Amino acid sequence: MEKNAVTFRFLTEPGDVNFGGKVHGGAVMKWIDQAAYTCAVNWSSRYCVTVYVGGIRFVNPILIGEIVEVNARIIYTGRTSMHISVDINAINPKTKAETKAIHCIIVFAAIDDEGKTVPVPEWVPKTEEDKQLHQYAIRLANMRKEINEEMKAYFS
Repeated sequence: MEKNAVTFRFLTEPGDVNFGGKVHGGAVMKWIDQAAYTCAVNWSSRYCVTVYVGGIRFVNPILIGEIVEVNARIIYTGRTSMHISVDINAINPKTKAETKAIHCIIVFAAIDDEGKTVPVPEWVPKTEEDKQLHQYAIRLANMRKEINEEMKAYFS
């Protein structure tokens, strides 16, 4: 098992449904957090806290009874942070047709027993896809810095 990625698979249940008959966005966000947290802890061997969740893109709805595949993987590491790409696919159990449903980036920091951030192992991209995702993470991190500066000015 690779330390930099995890995959969860399960069937959606009637309790996941919203008023429109599709999987509720809150359920999806819980799955994102669970998979990304597992990925972060597996990579860092530390307790981790969420630093940022952004750009959750709901591409296609997930239907009740579909198989959900939640893929989380490290795409960039800072000194104490891990940037994790989460992709969720929905699979029709009868036809096996697979649909991309959700994508987002979530950032976790590793912390010690006193709640202070601690260094994490560096993740080094190996494949061409890894290199592209690494650059994607860097571009998004730079955009977040700009947004944070804008928000500081607004809330000051």
